[in-house]
Amino acid sequence: MIDFSELWGFTLIVGLLTLTPGLDTALILRTAALGHRRCAWGVVLGIQTGTLTWGLLTSLGITALLTASHFAYTLLRWAGAAYLVWMGARMLWAARRRPAAVGSPGPGDDDADRAQAGAAVAPTSSRLRSNRGYTLRGGWRQGALTNLLNPKVGAFYVAVLPQFVPAGASQLAMGVLLSLIHVVLGVLWSFLLIGCARMLRDYLRRDSARCMLDRVAGTVIGAFGLRLALSD
Repeated sequence: MIDFSELWGFTLIVGLLTLTPGLDTALILRTAALGHRRCAWGVVLGIQTGTLTWGLLTSLGITALLTASHFAYTLLRWAGAAYLVWMGARMLWAARRRPAAVGSPGPGDDDADRAQAGAAVAPTSSRLRSNRGYTLRGGWRQGALTNLLNPKVGAFYVAVLPQFVPAGASQLAMGVLLSLIHVVLGVLWSFLLIGCARMLRDYLRRDSARCMLDRVAGTVIGAFGLRLALSD
């Protein structure tokens, strides 16, 4: 029988965790703010796939083996840190390259007609090149790797999830139910984040704004990677 007091307690904990600004928030906001809505939802689905996977593995007792093994935990921690630092470095590199394209010399006054024609074509071609990697599948892969390569998520589930499984209840069924609550809260919060990013899309179309966004997101994500690498 389901104990609703346990469900409400778990909902409160993961709700506060979801609302706390962190790696997932930075990744979703940055992707949505750049105008890649489909990719942003791919990131959301990937993150929630990772959350559900951690919950399932914890319910089966597999995650406990990971946290009990110092070697396995360290290996996963370093893999996750390397991935986050690499992702942050890519964003910082994109921010560094963007101003070069903006500040390139334009045509003279005598070529005004050709300049107007080129202005319509150049942004389109550059936008097509930049959108190549921003697909639903690419976003899902990015979100899932970010979540699954973070052993602290597994450690959190090992520490918290069993406390909310009532005595006599099915460990697997209750674990999956609690994980789904976390997933639903995460999706609802993502709706709000992506909606806010869309409200700012006119401002974020500017190259200077996109450059600043890449710098902030790259620094935040890279810092998370370094923090994960240096943590015990």
